[in-house]
Amino acid sequence: MPFTTTWHNLLENLDELPPDATLVTPLSNKAFQITETQQHRILIQYRDDDQTIPLQQDQFETLYHRIQDTHGTFNLDRLPPDAEPYATVLSLHPRYEIDDREATISESEQSTGSPLVKAQETTDETNQQREEPDVDVYADALLLIDALERHDLTTLEDTETPALVNLYTLLSDVQRNANELRKEIRSLLLDRLHHDQPVSGQFGSVQRTTRRNRSLKDDELVLNAFEAAGIERERLTTVDSSKVDEALDVTELAESDVYDIEESEYVRKAEVDEAEKETRLQGLKDQLAATEGEEADELRQEIDELEDRIEELTEFRSGRSFHEPTTGE
Repeated sequence: MPFTTTWHNLLENLDELPPDATLVTPLSNKAFQITETQQHRILIQYRDDDQTIPLQQDQFETLYHRIQDTHGTFNLDRLPPDAEPYATVLSLHPRYEIDDREATISESEQSTGSPLVKAQETTDETNQQREEPDVDVYADALLLIDALERHDLTTLEDTETPALVNLYTLLSDVQRNANELRKEIRSLLLDRLHHDQPVSGQFGSVQRTTRRNRSLKDDELVLNAFEAAGIERERLTTVDSSKVDEALDVTELAESDVYDIEESEYVRKAEVDEAEKETRLQGLKDQLAATEGEEADELRQEIDELEDRIEELTEFRSGRSFHEPTTGE
């Protein structure tokens, strides 16, 4: 199929998109919308930018040929900077599909459609059905919020001991349960992120990077390796990393000859949008303040019940309640 046919079919598919459809770049996960389609280009606009960006027909043709040159599957990591939208838009053609897990775009007779097109997010969250998530950190967070609102934390030294015990307990529980949930999410993200490619969300961004750890191998193995390289054992009486590094500088030994080196993948926080968080928190406060009637009563009752549960767990008891008197006392 010549590219001109592919191009016209692509434009026809774009005309069928809902006007509020949101597209997402495959690697950086940046949201954008198509604002206009023209004979030789497609105009897009990123969600957080007012600038209109033209995607030229000849650049789509270049991507088309590169997919063909790589036997129908092209690695998206090889795209030039700022070229991700081309792949997303091309995936709207029925013969092309993106695998966002493998970071590839492929030509296929049975395309399942682009996974990078989303319906426009509604801004009226008050009309959405909200359910309590079945995660431990949720209940702990509700209790912590309620406890924080009940005490003046600007003068902690004046706070009574039972209140401090409750705050400390809740903070500890939130930290533990949030960290457990964070680890679960981290494992999922590691399968979806590509190395050194930041991915943005509403409140910030993360990226996949590599942490490098090394530890000395068995002492005898290290000493033998350096002795064979001309370093006397006496210079390394006890094997420590500082002496080993000095010896490495004057020999042709590789670092891997004397160190066990491990590389582990992890997700680190790359950026936090404090303004977005503050806006969201203020919205939650306003929503709670405006809540009236039966819904408000149910919310307060739920918070009270949760508080009762935590107070039972943190209540001080006399040591006598844990010990039965022994015979003869």
